[in-house]
Amino acid sequence: MDKYLERLKKGALKLYALEKEVPAPEAIRIRRAFIEGETGVQLPMLGSFTMDPSSAVTRNIENMVGAVQVPVGVAGPLRVKGEHADGSFWVPLATTEGALVASVNRGCGAITRAGGADVRILRNGMTRAPVFSTRDILHARAVKEYVDANRDALAAAAAETTSHGELTGAMTFVTGTTVHVRLEFDTKDAMGMNMVTIASERIADLIEEKTGARLVALSGNLCTDKKPAAVNGILGRGKTVVAGVFLPDALVSEVFKTDARTIAEVNYRKNLLGSARAGSLGFNAHAANVIAGIFIACGQDAAHVVEGSGAFTTVEAQEGGVYVAVTLPALQLGTVGGGTGLGTQRECLSLLGVAGGGTPPGANARKFAEIAGAAVLAGELSLLGALGAGHLARAHKALGRGRKG
Repeated sequence: MDKYLERLKKGALKLYALEKEVPAPEAIRIRRAFIEGETGVQLPMLGSFTMDPSSAVTRNIENMVGAVQVPVGVAGPLRVKGEHADGSFWVPLATTEGALVASVNRGCGAITRAGGADVRILRNGMTRAPVFSTRDILHARAVKEYVDANRDALAAAAAETTSHGELTGAMTFVTGTTVHVRLEFDTKDAMGMNMVTIASERIADLIEEKTGARLVALSGNLCTDKKPAAVNGILGRGKTVVAGVFLPDALVSEVFKTDARTIAEVNYRKNLLGSARAGSLGFNAHAANVIAGIFIACGQDAAHVVEGSGAFTTVEAQEGGVYVAVTLPALQLGTVGGGTGLGTQRECLSLLGVAGGGTPPGANARKFAEIAGAAVLAGELSLLGALGAGHLARAHKALGRGRKG
């Protein structure tokens, strides 16, 4: 190890190049020792992990020095009545927030006792939006007309780059001499950003060739990826999922110690009016909590919680009970690629019965999306119930979040 540390200190060897000279486990150990020496901080716990380092450094991480552990709990069983997910599921949630799993677990119990949550996927499409510069507005209009009239040619160009993805739509947005082309793809069981980016590059090349427009950037922020944006709430991105359940009055009273009218009022004044007053892009209680927990546990790109949290929670007091629903316009997830191949994350996906590619292709990702939508519903329902009953602070104190020390 010493000779490598010496070379690193002298700059004769770069941190990122260690795997070219030694196997991944040794490269990680050397790199960690170098950082310990440079900072004076010992990192023994970072060096204790079970994932396959060779796979991680090849697919998921650069300059790896170890791994961070996040506790994983399960909530359930959660009864889901979807087109792809139909059954009872134990939902893995990775979090360090005390009370979260307990809250989702209570919501799962209420949904299951009510007979299950109905869940449907309304749209399915991952997007990328390259941006082009044109000479004038006449040229910009010509680019739009080319895109509108040549969808088959654009799809054929995309197909040259992947056997798994499929172009399903293309929308143009003209702003003076700037043209954004929002491309949408069916990425089957993959979340698909890498696939979509490569296919979009080929399409952009074709648009440049045929129209004379100049590609400025492969992503022009109308995608919109990992940033809060109204366009994703309107048009959707990834999976657009809706989940709902009717809870009888007696069940609301028994489980949540409140009533339908109170839950409806909390949702109206908190999730709807409060969010509107704040200028929020999502009108919900804490959808991001559940999405983040599932994403981290199941090897998803955690930054996509930004879009996923733009959910809308609706509550309607109906005769004999209350109907609660969540709509998630932009839930981006997959069961292959990214972090889904790491050992612990794959186990969590297996727990849900969605690890790997589905039959037919795309079936596992759709099943996963339906389970995630139902889990968000469970989390929303439980928090609304806790707020209505005045139990929120009490639960956090009991489960550790409010402790000092």
